[in-house]
Amino acid sequence: MHRNLLFYVAVLAVFGLGIYATLEAGARLKPGGEAAAQQSAGAVPSAVRADAPRREPRQAGAARAFYENLRHPLSTLLLQVIVILVAARLAGTLFRGIGQPAVIGEMAAGIVLGPSLLGALSPGAQSFLFPDSSMDFLKLLSQLGVIIFMFVVGLELNLKHLRQKADAALLVSHASIVVPFFLGMTLSLLIYPSMAPADISFSAFALFMGVAMSITAFPVLARIVQERGLYKTHLGSTAIACAAVDDVTAWCVLAIVVAVVKADGLGGAAVTILLSLAFIAAMLFLVKPRAERLARDRFSGGAAGKGLIPWALAFMFTAALTTEVIGIHALFGAFLAGVVMPPRVSVRSLLHGRLEALSASVLLPLFFAFTGLRTQFGLLDDWQSWLVCLGVIGVAIAGKLGGSMLAARWTGMGWRESFSLGALMNTRGLVELIVLNLGYDLGILSPKVFAMMVLMALTTTFMTGPLLSLAGLWGRRRSPLAAGASVAT
Repeated sequence: MHRNLLFYVAVLAVFGLGIYATLEAGARLKPGGEAAAQQSAGAVPSAVRADAPRREPRQAGAARAFYENLRHPLSTLLLQVIVILVAARLAGTLFRGIGQPAVIGEMAAGIVLGPSLLGALSPGAQSFLFPDSSMDFLKLLSQLGVIIFMFVVGLELNLKHLRQKADAALLVSHASIVVPFFLGMTLSLLIYPSMAPADISFSAFALFMGVAMSITAFPVLARIVQERGLYKTHLGSTAIACAAVDDVTAWCVLAIVVAVVKADGLGGAAVTILLSLAFIAAMLFLVKPRAERLARDRFSGGAAGKGLIPWALAFMFTAALTTEVIGIHALFGAFLAGVVMPPRVSVRSLLHGRLEALSASVLLPLFFAFTGLRTQFGLLDDWQSWLVCLGVIGVAIAGKLGGSMLAARWTGMGWRESFSLGALMNTRGLVELIVLNLGYDLGILSPKVFAMMVLMALTTTFMTGPLLSLAGLWGRRRSPLAAGASVAT
């Protein structure tokens, strides 16, 4: 013990003296090269120039250095992440306390941090936290989170369960797409002349509005069903199947719309659509069977199962890159990559558990904040704009909830259960925000229409829980009356 201590002190003393002697010897040296040549030519050092800036006090210089370090892009991004995560967690906890899914609170937190609230109350704080120069970094990071999220959504899609409910799911889900799609396109006739961007054709605007009205947020719906204990009921299983079919169909239609908008003419759109169909066929009929064999042979669980994560991520990003290059969007590739993952429960549970925590807890709140920074409710500054906004919300509810409810009633479900299914299918949530941001990036939606559609997404998602509670109250009030009597529903 003492021997080691003596050796430690000796090393510090000897080499410490060596460092001191080196500094002393170097202090007597004179610079050479270019600096010496400038001084010999009569150059005046900058420290003694007449026009040289005065040296600031040490405290002011330190404060300036701290501020410049804080304004560095990495420091700005880290500050944004801290503020966004704290706001999302607080808002999620608050909304969970009033019976709403936490994701609705996180969506609301993104709006709060944007120009609609924070920017209106304190423009200086909003511009300090989210300067324009940082938006590209935040956008890329949020898009990465959405890509991982769409992969997780694909993992949650149970094709076997889908086939078991195929009849009712196809009828209800496609009715819940066609009806709001038609109403959305009809609404476009009224708002296109005054609110659409100048360089966007009516067909592109109307098709996108139709798709945006047709979206159901499958992940949010699944969580609502699970939280309310409906997962094993007829209503819950039917809602999950309908939302899954709706999700797949809506994304396919959206891919076609994006291809039409991004391609130059019908010929370019046809090529993009054909390439997309070829990619989908290759993923479903070539990749999917081989993925199951690979998972069985190499990733049976335990330590070997952990090696699945990097390969799955590489596959997901490859699929996302492929669809981005084809001309639709990286989100479609990520979603399809999740769908073709091996159906084994252990594989999907491992991927779902590891990736959902990262995307849902860290990256998706960044997407909500980025969406909130784009949303300007202040643009709705007259009664005509608010009237149009109310019309958008009304059309969305009538098309989605009404279409789903009537189709479910046609399949033989009772009115109360049909209404509950319509309320669940009316949930738009995060998936709607993803679609709206895509339309905003493509220039299809103007800032004012984007704000209206975001408010529609928040409203239709928020009302799902109260409507389900209302349906449950309706059922409890009717049950005493129905006792002992046969009532046809």
